[in-house]
Amino acid sequence: MSADLIELMQNLGQPRVLVVGDLMLDRYVWGDAERISQEAPVILLRADRREERLGGASSVATMLRALGAKPAIAGVVGADADGTRIRQMLLDHNVCDEAVLAVSDRPSTVKERYIGRAQHRHPQQMIRVDYEDRKPLSAAAERELIQVIGRRMRDTDVVLISDYDKGVCSPSLLAAVIAAARACGVKTLADPLRGGDYRKYHGCSAITPNRLEAGLATGRVLNDSVVALAGAAELRERLDLEAAIVTLDKEGMALAHADGRREVFPTRPRQVYDITGAGDMVLAVLGMALAAGADYDAAIRLANIAGGLEVEKVGVAVVTRDEIVRDLLRGGEGGQGLEKVRVRESLVREVTTRQALGHRVAFTNGCFDVLHAGHVQYLQEARSQADFLVVGLNSDASVRALKGPTRPINSVESRALVLAALEVVNYLTVFDESTPLELVRELRPDVLVKGADYRREDVVGADFVESYGGRVYLAGLREGHSTTRLLQRLGAA
Repeated sequence: MSADLIELMQNLGQPRVLVVGDLMLDRYVWGDAERISQEAPVILLRADRREERLGGASSVATMLRALGAKPAIAGVVGADADGTRIRQMLLDHNVCDEAVLAVSDRPSTVKERYIGRAQHRHPQQMIRVDYEDRKPLSAAAERELIQVIGRRMRDTDVVLISDYDKGVCSPSLLAAVIAAARACGVKTLADPLRGGDYRKYHGCSAITPNRLEAGLATGRVLNDSVVALAGAAELRERLDLEAAIVTLDKEGMALAHADGRREVFPTRPRQVYDITGAGDMVLAVLGMALAAGADYDAAIRLANIAGGLEVEKVGVAVVTRDEIVRDLLRGGEGGQGLEKVRVRESLVREVTTRQALGHRVAFTNGCFDVLHAGHVQYLQEARSQADFLVVGLNSDASVRALKGPTRPINSVESRALVLAALEVVNYLTVFDESTPLELVRELRPDVLVKGADYRREDVVGADFVESYGGRVYLAGLREGHSTTRLLQRLGAA
């Protein structure tokens, strides 16, 4: 888990995001793929559920809303029942639709997917049916859309262009959008269409093509990170971008920045159920992070997490801030070695975040100089009192002050590494003070754990923890286990 990404998530605020692009309605028909039809050699789907979701640029808007942004959307729908449904769903999701035009010369875009379950197990998409008209908007409709976008720009922190090649994102409209955004000092990010001519994105702050799209636009086969970075750099220079970001599915994202940075940001492996919507999620999170003042590096790392969560879901689905934070925290729990050791400031942020998500945090402290079975059993009991265990580890100087000049036997680095290898220990931090009182005050644990050889009134920090509703727990002692006795036995040997 990266503490800086947790902090970024906590400071995203509610940026005002204008999404420009192709609005769509996604319909899903779910059922069991039971057998082959007797009429033709095709799978027979026994449907049991229908579902409607917003797709295309409208899915970007709903993703933004689920992440806590204040999105508005600009585009067109048909003057039909599906267009009415799209607008109502936007309002239901608290997405401003003032810049959505209803036109009579084209239908609303609808994608209908049939999702089958084999023997009632994981669902898979079987076929998709599209209802659409991809011709460009009429000149009158485009002029009206440009005017309404211009009025919205004054109340916008970032502009996201979601181009699905359904006729809205023409070169003339995008030129007007990019110019208006630049005049207002607003960044513009575009998720481009598949094809070789990207001139209409010239002047954007950044674009986010996937591997195939960037390859078609540059005439390259982006089969490794070196070529991907070269392709990103070519697009950045050719289109006068601040950054070009090429998404590389399971390999992460490649960034080429105007300041000379070229870097591939890897992502961790995921169980991929459906890649639908992953590009939209990446665009949404990048836009929010940049609007919050993040650098491209942090924005890309955060978008990697969100895109990974999206592919673990079926269809175009939203991801919330809590889901991203929980995923970051889960990533940290599996850390090995000194990755679990945190500086105090980082640890305080993590504990605060976990408590906000309803997790109970236990804290204990000690020297843990020569780790033995009694220590392990003690830590297991401490961990059983909460969802998460933090250990405060006395520094070498602190141990000497408590135990004398011959201690510790093992350095703080060695002691931390051994503790971090225990599954029951989630995180630990080193403190120099003679007591952990200041650390307890900063962490505010839900449970303060010490050994049963202490009386409650002798536990440092007990009064403070109980003052805000926490509790003190005295863990049982295991006879025959102590560091002093172990050292005496080793000396005798």
